[in-house]
Amino acid sequence: MSAVQRSIRQASKSVKLPQRFCRAPGLRPLSRCSTIAAAAPRAPALRTNNFSTMASLQSAAAPSPAAGKGYDPEITDIADYVHNKPIDSELAFDTARWVFLDTLGCGLEGLRFKECTKLLGPIVEGTVIPNGTKVPGTPFQLDPVNGAFNIGAMIRWLDYNDCWLAAEWGHPSDNLGAILAVADWITRTNKAGGNIAGGKTFTVRDVLEAMIKAHEIQGCLALLNSYNKVGLDHVVLVKVASTAVVSKMLGLSEQQTADAVTQAWVDGQSLRTYRHTPNTMSRKSWAAGDACQRAVSLALKVLKGEKGIPTVLSAPVWGFYDVLFKGKKFEFQRPYGSYVMENVLFKVSYPAEFHSQTAVEASQKIFNQLKAMGKSAADIKGITCRTHEACIRIIDKQFKPMDNFADRDHCIQYMCSVMLVFGRLTTGDYTDGSEAATSPLVESLRQKIKCVEDPQFTADYHDPALRTISNGLTVELNDGTVLDEVVVEAPLGHRLRREEAKPEILAKYKRHLEPHFSADKVKQLLELGQDPKSLEAMSVDEYVDLYTVKDSKFI
Repeated sequence: MSAVQRSIRQASKSVKLPQRFCRAPGLRPLSRCSTIAAAAPRAPALRTNNFSTMASLQSAAAPSPAAGKGYDPEITDIADYVHNKPIDSELAFDTARWVFLDTLGCGLEGLRFKECTKLLGPIVEGTVIPNGTKVPGTPFQLDPVNGAFNIGAMIRWLDYNDCWLAAEWGHPSDNLGAILAVADWITRTNKAGGNIAGGKTFTVRDVLEAMIKAHEIQGCLALLNSYNKVGLDHVVLVKVASTAVVSKMLGLSEQQTADAVTQAWVDGQSLRTYRHTPNTMSRKSWAAGDACQRAVSLALKVLKGEKGIPTVLSAPVWGFYDVLFKGKKFEFQRPYGSYVMENVLFKVSYPAEFHSQTAVEASQKIFNQLKAMGKSAADIKGITCRTHEACIRIIDKQFKPMDNFADRDHCIQYMCSVMLVFGRLTTGDYTDGSEAATSPLVESLRQKIKCVEDPQFTADYHDPALRTISNGLTVELNDGTVLDEVVVEAPLGHRLRREEAKPEILAKYKRHLEPHFSADKVKQLLELGQDPKSLEAMSVDEYVDLYTVKDSKFI
């Protein structure tokens, strides 16, 4: 029995899904889902408090902890899923197509920022790799390792691609950096006479399938396991998921894929410190690109014969669990399938950290309400934001200084204040010197917004049948008037509002294409994106060529 199967949690009863997700007080609340049964008991953590230098010397003289043992089942489960699990969910493929278009569009938008483009291109200026990975929106043709960094960094730069929220959060479409780079390079190389992965050439549908599996690995590892609580950044999951699917793409065997995944777990893991005061900085925008780069590099090492580390997770003292996870083992809610892609969250309306999306939507409603009353943000005395625990932990920064882009796009008070003052929230509102960043009213209003946790909002956030990201704003005006609370529980782009979101996702993609391409090219890409049969049958290299820009005004 696999590690996943042993710790699957079953809901105790079915759930009636909610019908409405933006409501004022007095409307019937969302149906509540029963809690998941407790996981099977775990073995107690190893005692390490008596560790000494002499103990380590004695341990080093003993046989390897992995000697005679098989691989950690968590590792073999991933390899088995990647190699043997067919994806037959048309909902997953349809959702993956929308994610694919949206993610490429987000990458193109990232190219409009010099802070991003200064990191892109070949390691040695002017280098062009024959049959290499082409980077959309640029003239660059790179080796697949650096290509994965380039594509991954531009995708993630603006925090505008899809999102997954659970015990750990993250952005599963970050994996496209590795997937697209490898698929494009292999296809071009094999068309030129190469023989990587047996001469395979990839179609867009192959890429979509790899995306579904990468989403699933990252998302399932995040459902019940919090990496941020031990100080690790969620990009460790991008590295693991990308390594797994890229290994299969490269033609590695199931055993070699397991080897590559162990290399990803034993690799140095990023700390979250660059996401938090006082060290918030731009590395958070290229951390996923770095994870994609590492994933491709590790898979290529295994392709050359490098072996794995069988008990990389469970090895006493030296394994991931003891060193980096406080002795705890991973828990799993469900086996690997296509659940994550089917339920992934799109960022549609605002380039805002996802825990704030519903708060910004509520702020937009309040902005319009104040305008209709003949009032404005200047008339606000204070705001209470009723929210969920993850929001408070990540982006509640009421009194912290806003020193840079990274501070502003991870502060719920700043994002709501910009919407309340200007009736908008755009990527430009985060930049130093912008109208929003220099507004005294935004700054004063930001410090009037207090967050408080609602335990039910937190429970709904973790509920697998709801997965809502609720926020409710109550505004008090200077004259003593208290406005009715505005609650938004599921943001546009949530599975339960997916059809409502699709026209907006397409409009967002179009906006992101237009600065880079002619009207005819934009029209071609839009039409192709809405023709699943033609898009999925297209060779990856031919599709990527549609995004090639020889003389980009942004590079």
